[in-house]
Amino acid sequence: MGADRTYDADLALWAEDQARALRSAAQARIKLPIDWQNVAEEIESLGKSQARALAGRIETILVHLIKLQASPASTPRIGWRPTIQRQRNEIEALLKDSPSLRQTIPGVIEAARSKARRVAELELADFGEQPQTDLNAVSYTEAQVMGDWFP
Repeated sequence: MGADRTYDADLALWAEDQARALRSAAQARIKLPIDWQNVAEEIESLGKSQARALAGRIETILVHLIKLQASPASTPRIGWRPTIQRQRNEIEALLKDSPSLRQTIPGVIEAARSKARRVAELELADFGEQPQTDLNAVSYTEAQVMGDWFP
């Protein structure tokens, strides 16, 4: 385990390393009263929960960016920009705890794009709005999702 994979430096990498170490200890049949496999799974799930949190926050950003770009209305928009900024702030905090997740952002954006489009389409329809743009053609870069950009 490298020095850069400590609990304080990167929670997601630490969880991954610890789960691997616990599984190795279980295979070595180290005699301690520990439920090795389940402890390893629980620690591993900690890292996975960080990744799921990142994905959920990115999807929320994408939904709101899509709505900002596609909605013809002016009234529901007022909360969309602050929601995007709150999610960006939370992502920065998450990445501070687990910096290794930063490299996954482009893939997460790509994976969340179609789900976000469907949600945005449903939300616009709930307000009786027809999108002003083709939602299938909408895509955003990492800089647009993570930066200060708004459509």
